[in-house]
Amino acid sequence: MEHISYSEQDTNELAKQVAAQLRGGDVVLLFGKLGAGKTTFTKALAKTLGVRDDITSPTFALMNVYDINQPTSGIKNFVHIDTYRLKNEQDLLDIGAQDYVGDPDAIAVIEWPENVEKLIDKKRVISISINHSGETERVFSINGPDDDHSAKNDRV
Repeated sequence: MEHISYSEQDTNELAKQVAAQLRGGDVVLLFGKLGAGKTTFTKALAKTLGVRDDITSPTFALMNVYDINQPTSGIKNFVHIDTYRLKNEQDLLDIGAQDYVGDPDAIAVIEWPENVEKLIDKKRVISISINHSGETERVFSINGPDDDHSAKNDRV
């Protein structure tokens, strides 16, 4: 699926559509250059799923875990992982990311997922590539588990 966003409001609407398709244990992989809108999309997705806390980029912490308030689908945690500064996959294992990624009580969003191949292996993955197509336009290319692709093949 491809979606063009012309504004933050458009991105918020797309996040609502994606959220409606998610189930516990899903892993959302966000690909895109710096400033592409990965964190903006993540904030909108978290809010749609019921996170009330302010979502901040976990660039230095690597992982932030948020409670989902009033979970309607049994999903209790929203996990935001940023592997941009990752030295190796062991860094994420050291902070316990494997306890959340693929957990049926959680949704995990991973920015810069190129660095965590083993962590996402055999998980139900939704891959989203975000590319600039103009000054304010973003093109979102979305591939999900129902597309019969592996995470490695979903990259655009």
